[in-house]
Amino acid sequence: MELLNIKDLHVNAGNKEILKGLNLKINKGETHVIMGPNGAGKSTLANIILNNSQYKIVKGEIDFEGENINELKTDQRAKKGIFMSFQTPEEIPGISVMNFLKAAKNAKEEEPIKVFAFKKALEENMKKLNINTSYSARDLNVGFSGGEKKKNEILQMLMLKPKLAILDETDSGLDVDAIKTVSQGIKMYKNEENSVLIITHSSKILQGLNIDYVHILVNGKIVKTGTEELVNEIEKNGYSKYIDE
Repeated sequence: MELLNIKDLHVNAGNKEILKGLNLKINKGETHVIMGPNGAGKSTLANIILNNSQYKIVKGEIDFEGENINELKTDQRAKKGIFMSFQTPEEIPGISVMNFLKAAKNAKEEEPIKVFAFKKALEENMKKLNINTSYSARDLNVGFSGGEKKKNEILQMLMLKPKLAILDETDSGLDVDAIKTVSQGIKMYKNEENSVLIITHSSKILQGLNIDYVHILVNGKIVKTGTEELVNEIEKNGYSKYIDE
């Protein structure tokens, strides 16, 4: 069943066109990977799906579960089940990890959350992600290392249970152990009713995951779609073949 359908999407950042007629379809239960050279438009794609105000749709359509969401605000898209893990998570002094997640969960759910069950699930997920449970009382991302911030993003994904999780270079700058933890979190999250869109430069985060499609994004368009073998090709030969086409 179709979850996300992007059709002929043209997106500007200021006066510069970044996406130039991009098409992408993701069905429920699928894991998609987007790779491409720097400046190709990968992060622009992630940000426009969640309606970052720095980017503007000039032409094209984003459909989520069959509904055109072009005009929906970021919070409305999030409430429909779209989640994004950022390259550089923000620090929010004065708001603890637990209170942030409770507020986000309450905003997403139609009924108030059950606090005891929420705390239990939070503690269990933190342990599975090798996050010290005392961190739930700390201010969100304040004083966290880069790896701790990224693992906290995965924790948010597990607690909020979105329909579509967009991971924008979540593995960037992480050591081997942290990447394994992030990959484990993706496997914990994934089921037949949700989907993952992973944007990455590296194959390390993909190890052990069941990848359905790999897309190569060059100069604002997807120029090649394939399976996991495409990742190996890129690791070996780079993007020059697709840039020159």
